[in-house]
Amino acid sequence: MGWPLLGNMWSFVRAFKSQNPESFISNLKQRYGETGVYKIKFFWKPCIIVCSPELCRKVLTDDEQFQLGYPLSNLVCNGTPLDCISSSVNKWFRRLTAATGLNQQESLSSYIGSIEEIVIGTLEEWSKTNKPILFFPEVNKIAFKVMMTIFLGSGTNDTSIESMEKYYTDVFGGLFCMPINIPGFAYNRAVKAREMLMKGIRGVLKERKHDVLNSKRGLIDFIREADDPNGEELDDELVAIILLLFLIAGRESSGRVAAWATVFLHDHPRVLQKAKEEQEEIMRRRSPSQKGLTLDEIKQMKYLSKVIDETLRIRTNVFALFREAKIDTYLHGYFIPKGWKVLVWQSAVHMDPEIYPNPQQFLPSRWDDFKPKGGAFLPFGAGSRTCIGADLAKLEICTFLHHFLLNYKLEQVNPGGPVKYLPASPDPADNCPAKVIKIP
Repeated sequence: MGWPLLGNMWSFVRAFKSQNPESFISNLKQRYGETGVYKIKFFWKPCIIVCSPELCRKVLTDDEQFQLGYPLSNLVCNGTPLDCISSSVNKWFRRLTAATGLNQQESLSSYIGSIEEIVIGTLEEWSKTNKPILFFPEVNKIAFKVMMTIFLGSGTNDTSIESMEKYYTDVFGGLFCMPINIPGFAYNRAVKAREMLMKGIRGVLKERKHDVLNSKRGLIDFIREADDPNGEELDDELVAIILLLFLIAGRESSGRVAAWATVFLHDHPRVLQKAKEEQEEIMRRRSPSQKGLTLDEIKQMKYLSKVIDETLRIRTNVFALFREAKIDTYLHGYFIPKGWKVLVWQSAVHMDPEIYPNPQQFLPSRWDDFKPKGGAFLPFGAGSRTCIGADLAKLEICTFLHHFLLNYKLEQVNPGGPVKYLPASPDPADNCPAKVIKIP
């Protein structure tokens, strides 16, 4: 269980501060064997790590024995009287989003125009700047704006979105850090940023009440019109929390992956050329009268889909998915007491050489005729809590890469620089300063 008080946090931080975060799990395997299940102390609590495909799938799909167990979820929910991440609310929310058609073909098709408008305008703006931009934060801003547009609809002020994005970044940075609420620490910044972010969201919701006729409806309008699971009208605080949860899921799974995929493509010229040729072929088949991408064209991006899957594998957004034992239970023959955290360490599965030979290499071709077994590929989780917006995230990524590959190239200032893996997700340590150059 590691050191007194600290538990295994020191060895975890040391591994993730290095350029080899997989060493944390590798050390456990070396010391205790290839069991796929390990006992540690993490965030001052006893925890179980699972890192084999079978056990990962078991934990994520067994709602009878395991529930959500993120250590700092109160940073998001802030003591709301309704448990915003409970099983009953999760089921209700999934039914609601299904009714509003979030992942239905018609809805996905309707989002493409808004996404394209944001992507095309931003890429053009980048290409006109004479100095390098910080590529990763800027791509994340695109993802944030797309999410806000889809969920709030049109009519939201760009300045409001930009200020909320800054606060959101600090909130996300506090989700996986130690909860030290003292000025100067990341958690303290996150608490303050949450207050400002929620204030901004509530302000936008208030504006929409008075300007419904001049705004295009968004998903949030359908949510506000629905009753909560108890049959009562949703208040603005809970609606704002729901939006914040969507932003956490949506921005991290689209912005970061789109940015990493762009970098990987430019670091691998042959892969870049093949991906670009696919996009050019799609354009050649397009009718002269057609304006913009269609969902059918995105479905034709077979090679680009492999690029995205390979990016998701190598750059898993978070190192683990947190669950908690609801009852005393057994897993793989080991007893797990009620209340213990269970960490589904999907990044270890994605980097397992037994499943993915040469796992450190970026090889989209590994997905040719390859279908990973259950639990071996978990970028969007599994079971009842599989990411609701997975299809939407892939739609955003494909749209961004389509326009970037056809019209732009990336010139990094410091290619191949170090990666920081904390507080939660892998990003270039320098945020990837780069020039976006328009191709004549």
